[in-house]
Amino acid sequence: MDLRSELLKSIWYAFTALDVEKSGKVSKSQLKVLSHNLYTVLCIPHDPAALEEHFRDDDDGPVSSQGYMPYLNKYILDKVVEGTFVKENVDELCWTLTAKKNYRPEGKCVLPGKDAFRLWCLFIFLSEDRYPLVMIPDEVEYLLKKICMAMSVELNCVELEDFISQDSVQQNGFIVWTFLEMMNSGKLTRGIAKETISMAIEEVYREIVGDVLKEGYLWKKGQLRRNWTERWFTLRPSTLIYFTSEDRKDRKGNIQLDGNCCVEVLPDRDGKRCMFCLKTLTKTYELSASDTKQRQEWTTAIQTAIRLHVEGKTSLHKDLKLKRREQREQREKRREAKEQELQRLRALQEERERKMAELELLKEAQRQAQALLEQDELRRRQQHEQLQKALEIQLKEAEEARASMQAEMALKEAEAERQRTRIKELEAMQQRLEEALQQEIKARQDEEAFRYAQARLLAEEEEKMKALMSLREEQEEYIQRAQREKQELKQEMESKSRALEDAQKQLEEVRANRHRVDQDVVAAQRKLRQASTNVKHWNVQMNRLMHPIGPGEKRPSGSFSSFRVPSQKDPGLRLKQKSDEQDEESKENMESRGGCESDKRLSTNGDMEIP
Repeated sequence: MDLRSELLKSIWYAFTALDVEKSGKVSKSQLKVLSHNLYTVLCIPHDPAALEEHFRDDDDGPVSSQGYMPYLNKYILDKVVEGTFVKENVDELCWTLTAKKNYRPEGKCVLPGKDAFRLWCLFIFLSEDRYPLVMIPDEVEYLLKKICMAMSVELNCVELEDFISQDSVQQNGFIVWTFLEMMNSGKLTRGIAKETISMAIEEVYREIVGDVLKEGYLWKKGQLRRNWTERWFTLRPSTLIYFTSEDRKDRKGNIQLDGNCCVEVLPDRDGKRCMFCLKTLTKTYELSASDTKQRQEWTTAIQTAIRLHVEGKTSLHKDLKLKRREQREQREKRREAKEQELQRLRALQEERERKMAELELLKEAQRQAQALLEQDELRRRQQHEQLQKALEIQLKEAEEARASMQAEMALKEAEAERQRTRIKELEAMQQRLEEALQQEIKARQDEEAFRYAQARLLAEEEEKMKALMSLREEQEEYIQRAQREKQELKQEMESKSRALEDAQKQLEEVRANRHRVDQDVVAAQRKLRQASTNVKHWNVQMNRLMHPIGPGEKRPSGSFSSFRVPSQKDPGLRLKQKSDEQDEESKENMESRGGCESDKRLSTNGDMEIP
């Protein structure tokens, strides 16, 4: 049983105590107070906004336990951290609420309020995991035996059987108020002092609810001064705590128990007897009990605590409770199996008797039928002979039909073999068709890629053509400007022919300039030829793009396989022809005139850069 289940059992009693009308619902104002108190005792930070939001007064009616559970789980139980609060405080809060409504001892009360609270906590611990909470008679007997053992008395089983024999207890088990009423009646503890009962209840409460495996006085040897001191030891599944006295107010030390700890019995020495030691990884504690029995109980209890820690169990009595429940379930299963076996045996006995009666009837019927059989025997023999003859005829016919069917089956087998061969051929053909289809799909994909590349190259070629056309327009403008300058030059030559004699002196300088101009003209012609070559190259690429290579075709091996002869409309060719005509005309003018000014103008024209 985990911590959440233990808290829910206590809170369930508090919730039902607030249900005054026993309708299964509690007013929201009371739930607010209960939630606030649970925040406090569980050491959880208060969340007033969530409390007001969940229990706002904008809807009508109280809240049921099912309606309160989402808030309880989300804002309270999910935030609980084990070890940060005292479980006894939560139990006291819930006991205070439920005792005001339900715990009203009548007559002479045997149990004081503190003992009633401890018995209520023990009841919750040992109750079944179903609501409303009840404790089965076996667990009640176990608890009463523990209390009587603590008081060193025998349990009065007669009085317990009287309580268990009640109809309500037999059907549903003990509820906590019936249990407390039984304890308050004094019938089970007749003749025992109240102080003894209180001490026994406290001891059982600390053992079962407080997980105290054993406690008592032991002599402990000091670690530094090495003197012996009597201490009150309290053993739990993971720790061994020792105090100055049994009131447990002044704690002197805490020994953590784990799988590395062990207990060993020591021989008597230093005036101490019944010695044993507890070894941990860091220290060895020497202890001495009052007698051999106490030493045996302490060593056994410490070994049990170490075993529980190694097995990952936090409580011995939780483990024992689960084992008792499993044993009860096994006994119940065995009892049901025995009942089923008895029922089966009774059914078999009845079936046997019924069959014996039927057998007698069958014997009588057999005697009556024997006479009829003898009369029918002759008739059956005659019919048998007739049937035998008819069966022989049918057997012959069946043999003939069998032979014909075997021949037909052989034909069917041959036909089936041909069909299987045909199916294999069709499957092979289908596989070849699928391979061809995959090849076609791949070829189409390659074709799409080539078309995409072709479109890209066409776009680039169009851009190149636009640039070439702009160059051609600039060249035509330049030619027109050169023609206009030639006309002006002719006019100047006529006007300046009279200054020919003066220009003779500058002839040498002009010749030098003419040589430089010739070099510039040669460079311009070389650039023009390079431009013509580039135009031819782009024409070749354009021709290739205009005739794409289809799937399965091969690219021509020669680098000039797609070369075409430039036509008269080729811009590069026209540019070259015009440039040659201009050079020839310039040379003719220069030779005819032979003047200085004409040479100077020609050199100026020659220095102009041809695009």
